[in-house]
Amino acid sequence: MAGTTPGTPGTPRVLRAMNDRAALELLLVHGPLSRTRIGKLTGLSKPTASQLLARLEAAGLVVETGTTAGRPGPNAQLYAVNPRAAHAAGLDVTPRRIRAAVADVTGEVVGEFELPTPGRTAEGGVVRQVVDALAGAVAAAGLGGLADVHRLVIGTPGAFDPATGRLRYASHLPGWHSPTLLEELAVALPMPFEYENDVNLVAIAEQRLGASHGHEDFVLLWSETGVGAALVLGGRLHRGFTGGAGEVGFLPVPGTPLVRQVTKANSGGFQELAGVQAIPRIAKSLGIDTREQPYVETAAALLAHAATAHTGDERYARLLDCYAERLATGLASLVAVLDPELLVLAGLAITAGGEPLRARVQTQLADLAASRPRLVLATVEPTPVLRGALESALAATRDEVFDTSR
Repeated sequence: MAGTTPGTPGTPRVLRAMNDRAALELLLVHGPLSRTRIGKLTGLSKPTASQLLARLEAAGLVVETGTTAGRPGPNAQLYAVNPRAAHAAGLDVTPRRIRAAVADVTGEVVGEFELPTPGRTAEGGVVRQVVDALAGAVAAAGLGGLADVHRLVIGTPGAFDPATGRLRYASHLPGWHSPTLLEELAVALPMPFEYENDVNLVAIAEQRLGASHGHEDFVLLWSETGVGAALVLGGRLHRGFTGGAGEVGFLPVPGTPLVRQVTKANSGGFQELAGVQAIPRIAKSLGIDTREQPYVETAAALLAHAATAHTGDERYARLLDCYAERLATGLASLVAVLDPELLVLAGLAITAGGEPLRARVQTQLADLAASRPRLVLATVEPTPVLRGALESALAATRDEVFDTSR
């Protein structure tokens, strides 16, 4: 008969699990709550709320954490999500280093570690680097070992092609292009892991914690070492058939060479027009004495100074104007195709320019695009890729650990 199979929607077990998950989500959002407050927020009776809390305590998912104070009547027991119920981890991979972090199930970061990775690395060394970086964060968190991490998300430039398992669009990341890398990582790591494009992870961080919170359709433009974009449509990341959606550094734009054979290192396209390398060159053309490298730090310093000096120094005002026009040129193509609700400007090579740069990009884009999405600056700092990796890993971890129907 329908409805009699354990786990079928509508059965008491499933309804209890739904109530359990709702209570756990409320505790994550609001912090410690009393039984009465949980009952009011979920619509459950006091006896049902008591049974729910007893069930979650027995499962190790909630703990008692003090009592209410300062109110009339007896103090009420407060309950919170047990932070040690599970842990998740994230990695942020660049050519120069791997940054790792571990968070407890509430989202609090409890351990961090950074492993320098200078120079070119043999393919066999990448697995060792990943394990060492993660082990450093696990040790900093005070956990017993890698097996104490429930899930891992690895953020890299480019994207792993789901058909071949090979990393594409990231020729500058040595050692990560072996066709067997993902299999080797699966053998070396005791927990399930996922991989994701670094800019996509920034979008996840901004959607859950930052400037695009509550928005179902937005584009995030990122500029640090490279220029990239994340496309969120209907609340979900659009990755494309090969995972390469958002690789806008290759986008053909006026005034730059076409990028040919994109799997090889070359120049041209939107990256050449508006990447970090362009900013010191613009500055020099305007008579501003500046070094060129390191590109990201130099570009950020120039834009940060321009944001404060542009009202008194015409050269810096023109620097902001010129760079804004270049950013708007590439964004206009995205807007013409996607017509997003919101555009988020992210990465040190953009956010350093602050509101003066944002306002100029908004004005320039209004001249170049038929629709006029609102532009905002990203707000998740200082490690948005890593934060996005943690948020992604935590979402999957909570889906599993908070499911009391099994």
